[in-house]
Amino acid sequence: MKKKQVTAAVIEKDGKVLIAQRRIGDALAGKWEFPGGKMEPGETPEACLRRELMEEFGVDTEIGDFICSSEFEYDHFHIELLVYRARHISGEFQLNDHAAIVWVKPADLHKYPLASADLPVIEKLTGAK
Repeated sequence: MKKKQVTAAVIEKDGKVLIAQRRIGDALAGKWEFPGGKMEPGETPEACLRRELMEEFGVDTEIGDFICSSEFEYDHFHIELLVYRARHISGEFQLNDHAAIVWVKPADLHKYPLASADLPVIEKLTGAK
């Protein structure tokens, strides 16, 4: 199975991080995730993430430090998730691609059913295993 490179953003505001719920009909429908998406050929992870956040939420962001990578093999695909910090610059968050978004304290992330590839990100953010 070919591995897809996918990016994800940890957008922080007032001590909370943004997670988004995948809508019905999507692979992993109902699961929560750190927003992002698939890299296009020749695209850098940072450019991908900025583009995806604009497409999914209508917001402009500044992509910051690399946090971690995570690999996971789902039934239908294998991904390598590249996670970066991102800062919201402008635009109001819109739900163009998700069922819902919520701002959550890192310590409360475990209360949401996150996609498996996103679970190691919680460990990085909270120091919890």
